[in-house]
Parts: sequence; C-alpha cells; structure tokens
Amino acid sequence: MEKAKVYFCKEITPENIVKMYEILGKQLTGKVAVKLHSGEEGNQNYIRPEMVKEIVEHINGTVVECNTAYDGARDTTEKHIKLMKDHKWSEYFNVDIMDGEGPDDILEIPNGKIIKKNYVGKNLKNYDSMLVLSHFKGHPMGGYGGALKQLSIGVASGKGKRYIHCAGQENGSYDDMFTTDQIKFLEAMADAAYSVVKHFNGNIAYINIMCNMSVDCDCCSVAEDPCMKDIGILASLDPVAIDQACIDLVKNSNDPGKDHLLERINSKHGTHTIDASAELGTGTKEYELINID
Repeated sequence: MEKAKVYFCKEITPENIVKMYEILGKQLTGKVAVKLHSGEEGNQNYIRPEMVKEIVEHINGTVVECNTAYDGARDTTEKHIKLMKDHKWSEYFNVDIMDGEGPDDILEIPNGKIIKKNYVGKNLKNYDSMLVLSHFKGHPMGGYGGALKQLSIGVASGKGKRYIHCAGQENGSYDDMFTTDQIKFLEAMADAAYSVVKHFNGNIAYINIMCNMSVDCDCCSVAEDPCMKDIGILASLDPVAIDQACIDLVKNSNDPGKDHLLERINSKHGTHTIDASAELGTGTKEYELINID
C-alpha cells in the first residue's frame, strides 16, 4: 500500500481547520455528518463549538453524537440534548443524537477480529458522507483518543459502546466494560471503526486537532489539565495514518509533558488499535507528513 498523505499545520485557528479540509481535495457531498466530541459535563478540555463553527458551516454539516454507556450527562437522550444546549452545540448547529430514538442499525463485520457486528445509531444511514473531527488526547481506557476512537466508540450507540467495551458480550454488564481483556477491547474498537469506514465507502475525511492534550478524554467530567503544549491540526483521508502521525508527533516532541501522555498511551497498549486497524485494511501506518504554512 502506498503511503497515505497527512497534512500538518501548526497554528490552530478556525480558518486553518477549513484550509486543511480544502487541502484534502475531498468534497464531502450530500447530507454531511460531522462526528465530534460534545464534551462531558464538567470537562474543561473539549474543543468548543466556536473553534469548529467555520468548518461545520463550510460543509453544511450536521453535528452528530450518540449516547454514552456510562453514567453522566449524556447517557440518555433527554440529558444529552440538554448537554448539547448547555455546551452551545445546538445554538450554532443542527444536532442529531443518532441513537436518540428507535432501534439501532447494525453494520456487519464478517472479517472482524473480535466482533462481527457493530450497533450504531440508526440515523447514521441518513448521511451520505462524514467529517470525523477529532480532538487528539489521552484516554483512561483506550490509551488515546483520535480518529479511530471517534469512528468506533463515537459512532456506536449506547448499546454498541457497551458491546465494544465488553468485546462482543451481548449481555455484558456495566462492570464488564471495565474488566474486559484490554487487547480484545482495542481490537473490537478496530473492528467497529472498520465497519464505519466501509459504510461510507470513501465519502469520509479526517481532521485531528492536537490541543488541550490531557491524559484524560473529553468524556471525563473531572479531567486532568493538559500536560503538553498544543501541536497543531492534521488532515487526511486515512484514519490509521492520521492517528499514527499524531502519536509520532507526540513522541518526537521536545515537550517534557509528553512522558506523562505516552505513559498513559503505553500503559493501555493504545497503539494496538492502530496496528489492528492497519491489519484489517482500514488504512495504512505508512504516511508522508506534508507541512502546510
């Protein structure tokens, strides 16, 4: 497989996010979903709607989310809608909680390593294309959060999130989510991500924003403060390559805070999701980093 192109820009601004999308040369058409992280109630690190307003409007996108599988401000549709208002997402954009009502849709994964199906919000089928707009940072369970996590846990319904966390146990309990074999969980994430990429059949693009990089995810109501300085914006048509490039930028940074972030990623074997996704054919780890002024 030839190297994927990953574009990189140091300065994080709303205008540069649009610029990075345009550089990809991929026009997302039809009804466009913008998958991002709405931020748990109390979280201080999530990317605010003002930062992404220009890109969402530029592609005439709908901000999409799914309910969570853990207690919090987003585990029911009613609470999630309120959170979207409190965090001003619905003030600026059309918002769709894709598993808000009705039965889940199921994406089949015949070649999955751990799971053979992925429960996603049923409204996913209403969209022709998707922009995966990810805040790159650490994660208490996955090690890190980027494009692959948005594709997997992010697009999965509340039920689907639990199914992935429980590595395919149909009746996995809340406690099972936190005691599942780590490698199986990461490979189940890779399976789920693959199914969403296949679903959109090339009508998908990825932007990772490396700012506010805490070891914790935006899903944490009480998250550690960022441990590294902001690095920049990355854009690609390959979710594996863009996540690998983010990992490499952290590793190659001179920021002393990188050790704390890498300890979190390594302790959870976070890059195994990238490896498993490459093996599935979701993308390639081989990339060319192209600097954009």
